[in-house]
Amino acid sequence: MVNGVTAEVGEAPLWDSRHDALVWVDLPVGRVHLLPTAGEPKTYDVGSYVGAALPSSRGGWLLADAVGFRELAESGKLTTVLSVHGDQPMLRFNDAKCDPAGRAWAGSMAYDKAAGAGTLYRLDPGPVATPVRRGLTVSNGLGWSPDGRAMWFADSANPWIEVFDYDVDSGEIVSRGPRAAIHLLDGAVPDGLCVDDEGCVWVALWGGGAVLRYTPSGVLDTRVELPVSLVTSCAFGDRDAATLFITTARRGLRAEALRLEPLAGAIFAVRPGVTGRAATPWAALAMEDAPGRSTGQRMRGKEVLPGKGSNGG
Repeated sequence: MVNGVTAEVGEAPLWDSRHDALVWVDLPVGRVHLLPTAGEPKTYDVGSYVGAALPSSRGGWLLADAVGFRELAESGKLTTVLSVHGDQPMLRFNDAKCDPAGRAWAGSMAYDKAAGAGTLYRLDPGPVATPVRRGLTVSNGLGWSPDGRAMWFADSANPWIEVFDYDVDSGEIVSRGPRAAIHLLDGAVPDGLCVDDEGCVWVALWGGGAVLRYTPSGVLDTRVELPVSLVTSCAFGDRDAATLFITTARRGLRAEALRLEPLAGAIFAVRPGVTGRAATPWAALAMEDAPGRSTGQRMRGKEVLPGKGSNGG
């Protein structure tokens, strides 16, 4: 256990190298936590569901939250970047991450987990939320290979992790198809994920009490067991990039389960013998290449739809 903070649903851990700190969110409570290697921890209450807090090149963090994207300054000030779900109160962002070029990606879902209601968006200059993939149910983990040429993505409704060819220059994706996906065993539910410096994928198992490591070809080679069942996400960090931080949840567990899992909702840290990269900061200034910020919903772009040649959905 990393510290004394217990989350209802701890999510989206990332290593923020600017602060030499772990940043993560308590999703339904609307809190952003910052745990530095030196100094006092900080907590920001952002007033709504928050799926992720991405380090920003402008300082502070880009939030993917209940309505869309907001910037959280270190002072605690919140500024709207773009409303995405303003006219769809049944939807929210669930997870988000930046690609190697600093583009923010975020996936949505319905509060009631309605099948096919979610969309994977890319935040482009304008700012514009470009829908890249529709028909999702519980948009979850994202990660990129060390060379940036592959993107991994999990929809928790499916027991697999899909992989796409990725163009870092344009941010465009092309699915490699079902055969290239990582297929989890026994109906395991993939949640958040990260990719290590060897190109292997680490995925948290919601309800599975573990984090698994798969090679890019889909071979399971490491299993990290945890004393809790609801494992939500993971990320590499620390000053040597060799610590795997793991978030967990307690919300939804009944009294007897909580008695058996007193550490549910805690943050765990393990040293698995490999390293991973810190979070790439959101390239905030790139958003200014086009006309400035908007509080209205703006969407455009080419989409990759689940269907033939894809096992997503």
